[in-house]
Amino acid sequence: MTKRLIEIRSYKLKPGQRDAFHAAATEAAVPLLKQWKMDVVAHGPSPHDPDAYYLIRAYDDLDDLRRQQQAFYGSKDWIEGPSTAIVPLVASFLNTVLWVSPETIGDLRRSNPAA
Repeated sequence: MTKRLIEIRSYKLKPGQRDAFHAAATEAAVPLLKQWKMDVVAHGPSPHDPDAYYLIRAYDDLDDLRRQQQAFYGSKDWIEGPSTAIVPLVASFLNTVLWVSPETIGDLRRSNPAA
């Protein structure tokens, strides 16, 4: 069993912007992440706060995370694409990373079908 590193990105959105953020994430940002071959495990509105949202991605290790995110967030696809709709809606975000089993990743995918 090979463990993978997951990143949980928790967004605090500007008040009242969750629906717009979810639409932009679902229609543009997440499809672009997947086009770039990022492993999007789950994403969606957090049930605990009307202005919170989460994105969970899986990586081989911390170097893989850094390499993929540097390439993606520095790309013309992101900068001239969904970032213009997404970034203005975000008040702040926090990233947490942890090692998990493939079974845990599968459970996260099944329990959070928005991805």
